[in-house]
Amino acid sequence: MKAVIQPLILHFKRPAGTSRGIMKDKTSWLIKLEDRGLEGKGEISIIEDLSKEFTEKGAFEKRIREFCDDIMRYSSSGKSYSEILHIISNDEDLIQFPSILFGLESAFLDLINGGKQIYFPNAFARGKKKIPINGLVWMGDKAFMQEQIDQKLRDGFTTIKMKIGAIDLETEFDLLRSIRENYSAEEITLRVDANGAFSPEKAKVVLDYLSELGIHSIEQPIAAGQWSQMASLCAGTPTPVALDEELIGIYGTLKKSALLDTIKPQYIILKPSLHGGISGTREWIQLAEDRNIKWWMTSALESNIGLEVICQLAAEYQNDLPQGLGTGSLYTNNVPSDLKVESGFIFKEKGA
Repeated sequence: MKAVIQPLILHFKRPAGTSRGIMKDKTSWLIKLEDRGLEGKGEISIIEDLSKEFTEKGAFEKRIREFCDDIMRYSSSGKSYSEILHIISNDEDLIQFPSILFGLESAFLDLINGGKQIYFPNAFARGKKKIPINGLVWMGDKAFMQEQIDQKLRDGFTTIKMKIGAIDLETEFDLLRSIRENYSAEEITLRVDANGAFSPEKAKVVLDYLSELGIHSIEQPIAAGQWSQMASLCAGTPTPVALDEELIGIYGTLKKSALLDTIKPQYIILKPSLHGGISGTREWIQLAEDRNIKWWMTSALESNIGLEVICQLAAEYQNDLPQGLGTGSLYTNNVPSDLKVESGFIFKEKGA
């Protein structure tokens, strides 16, 4: 077996604004495992201010190569793809690097299923299932955000997610009000994502106001790591709270269970590149469902390689909530794909 690692700098068509700053490009590494005429493809995707395992590009690439070298030894010892996948999904060192784990798990699933980018041989992979998704509105000035909202509505989205917490809050509320004045909560579902922008005191005020607008949920209203304050917000909130950044760096069943049992969120949002790879994401889902906590899945700004994997993974579950999988059109230099977004759904045009 041979591992080929290719850095990929993805360029945003327009700068992407969040409460943490503006992104103009995003780094990934495409990984290809070549063995006996088959190719297994995956993506190692990081977001520099979120991915805890990433400190510096050279050191991170060295870790990728070290993990790949270990895998080559497993392969040379005669272990099957499935056996190696099981080993890496339970490797205590690799679990600390969820983006690398996600890429390697993806590549082995591809090999297991014949090297045709079929990671999960389900209806979505065959082009027989569409997944509902939200339309994402990035931060910017009022005119830019209004332009995005109008376009998402024209494109047929019935769930819109808006980033808040970076520009004047009253301006953001005005935009949300403008949608509500024309569309009821039954017609258009509104989600907001604060990326931890508010203090606990300010978050209480925001949650109250959002409830008046019939907002579906708010992602990460306060910064991660404040479990007691987040638990207090979730216990009394009039607007459901979804955890996102809160899940980053939480490894192992006991720690995950402790977080969910302490905070008791209404939702969790899962990004495999940040939240434990494919195996870690599956564990989060099981733990959440055991506690009647709802969830949806979101890409962490991967290229179409990683997005394909996440779509197929999401399709493994019976979850009617719109997923956050509409990021394939963000870049000028994305990897070619037959993924298509239309009328608020993502699907494969050709099918595998």
